Amino acid sequence: MSVDQPLVVISRSGSKRWISAADTAARKLGLKVGMAASKAQAMIGNLHMVDADPVADAAAVERLALWALRQYSPVVAVDGTDGIVMDTEGADHLQGGEELLISGVVNGLRGKGLTARAAVADTWGAAHALARLTTNETTVVPRGDVTKAVIGLPIHCLRLAADTIQALRILGIDTVGELSALPRAPLTLRFGPEVGRRLDQLFGRLAEPIDPLRTPDLVEVARNFQEPIGAPDTIAKYVRRLVAQLTAKLEERGLGVRRSDLIIHRVDNTCQCLRAGLAKPVRDPARLTKLLCDRIEKIDPGFGIERMVLVAVMAEPLEIKQVANALVEEAVVDVTPLVDILGNRGQRLYRITPVASDVPERSLRRIGPTAVETGAEWAARWPRPSRLLAYPEEIETMAVLPDQPPVVVTWRGKRRRIVRADGPERIFGEWWLRPREMQAVRDYFVVEDEHGDRLWVFRAGDGVDAGTGSHKWFLHGIFG
Repeated sequence: MSVDQPLVVISRSGSKRWISAADTAARKLGLKVGMAASKAQAMIGNLHMVDADPVADAAAVERLALWALRQYSPVVAVDGTDGIVMDTEGADHLQGGEELLISGVVNGLRGKGLTARAAVADTWGAAHALARLTTNETTVVPRGDVTKAVIGLPIHCLRLAADTIQALRILGIDTVGELSALPRAPLTLRFGPEVGRRLDQLFGRLAEPIDPLRTPDLVEVARNFQEPIGAPDTIAKYVRRLVAQLTAKLEERGLGVRRSDLIIHRVDNTCQCLRAGLAKPVRDPARLTKLLCDRIEKIDPGFGIERMVLVAVMAEPLEIKQVANALVEEAVVDVTPLVDILGNRGQRLYRITPVASDVPERSLRRIGPTAVETGAEWAARWPRPSRLLAYPEEIETMAVLPDQPPVVVTWRGKRRRIVRADGPERIFGEWWLRPREMQAVRDYFVVEDEHGDRLWVFRAGDGVDAGTGSHKWFLHGIFG
């Protein structure tokens, strides 16, 4: 099958066969979901048809939900046959906010060869509808703006039965706004309570809790309360007890926790979540308790908490190390507890490691704060600035070609007179990566202005042959 050949998925019921999914190439040729398979074949001669496999599809969606559970949110469930739903409250700060979280989800799925759309809204119903009915890859609805976002959507976004949708359309009702404007009593009398319930869930008037996905391999402990609790000290007390139970279970399996979720079930049938991530597998009750209790103030108990669940969503084998002699001072200090505290406060921590490349922006990369050393060493042939700009910034200069440093530099509107300079350091393009770098050249100079600021600048090109570069000047880094 060629890449450009249109592809459709065919579902069947008895002798009836229809298109249940179509790729971009097929849709451009006029094929639509619900179209009869025989009509599609008549329209397109080279159409590639694949039989639907609902069981395999459901298993694949569940695997994606488990992936999202471990990566993004404590509360994840399968949403219909083609989606997943997550409660990101309490976990989005670990990803840098809602927009970065859902863009990370979409990009992560793209890395798996899947095309996805994601939406964040105050209610499950609104997020479900917007993810399926908007063309944007990501949509974030500001808090309190659900009504404005969904009022013009078609009524089939309400997750009602097909016959109910058809009956409403016969009555001339096409949008959510038109349906919500009708009196509730006649609607309930004719269609039952489901229409009203879905509307209330969509607008947030009725809670729609998410039943989190769980698998047998997840280590989980829970505590139910006969009388709801709400005081911070009481919550902290039971968190400590749950942590002790969880670590005991982990010890039985020889595991340490890398990511744990505390799920708070309130009496109003809503839940809140706290996620604690760790740089390395840990089974220390005091350390895990501190990470969770440090954020207890974020819990709103409402009218009371009736159930608490602590889950180790990511657990790894924990290597047992012999404890050194207490009389001998440890030469290496373990900084992972500090890394865990800062990471759970929303700080994005990383280390810089060298990469074998002469091109400065390719000569380093970010790794986790506790990642294993790569073994690469920093090149010490020429000095490098302590601050490397994300992208070289073009500057205005006065310089004598081909080998002289600039005598004047203008950067971000400020004119600087250069009093000292060292260079050039010539760096060639990596021709084995891109053909256009076959002749590319940069000449780098370390320059110092009259105020003592030392800059790292380069000229694109060798100063003679225009084929080696534009001969424009750029600032790439700052010393000190």
